[in-house]
Amino acid sequence: MAHPVITITRQYASGGAAVARQVAAALAWTVIDNEFVDEVARRAGLAPAMVAEHEERAPGLLERLARTLAVASPEMFIASDAVPPAGQDETTIVKLTERIIAEAAAHGRVVLVGRGAQALLAQRPDALHVYVVASKPWRIRLAVERLRVAPADAEKVVDDTDRRRDQYVRTYYGRHRHDVVNYDLVVNTERLGIEGAVALVVAEARRRRWG
Repeated sequence: MAHPVITITRQYASGGAAVARQVAAALAWTVIDNEFVDEVARRAGLAPAMVAEHEERAPGLLERLARTLAVASPEMFIASDAVPPAGQDETTIVKLTERIIAEAAAHGRVVLVGRGAQALLAQRPDALHVYVVASKPWRIRLAVERLRVAPADAEKVVDDTDRRRDQYVRTYYGRHRHDVVNYDLVVNTERLGIEGAVALVVAEARRRRWG
């Protein structure tokens, strides 16, 4: 149990990203979200001298993952220049994401947000899988108020984003993201609030003596 991880799967605009950030802060763990994954991928595609230059300013897990990936998966990168993830085909991006999740999980004490992490690490004994949900009207309101989605588009954005995330997990892992038996905890942020959801996840992590 030396390398525990928490995965956060979330319905769009349910506040799942905020739950992940606050859980990580409470446990003094690292959040691995979309921005983190993209930054690792970007740095892993840099020339070694540039990675070293970055490393002086930003040591830590991000740089270690980038270095490991650059060495372990050179075929995914053009060594002389940065490779924007958008410029690669989807299968390559999925493989790259899986490598980053696997490396981060091996390090442990990370909160992994989305990207099919729950499905990828489903058999891992020292993982706590959390699904963050809320009613659709509440999520539409949050999308407008917090995520700056235009009111006229909000329902479509909520539906389309959830559909894309469901399809990603179904396509690459053959799982149904919304099947609650895949999770240890399902937390409803509309009923519990962000803080209440965070408190439950942290309490379970501490019950497992993880922090």
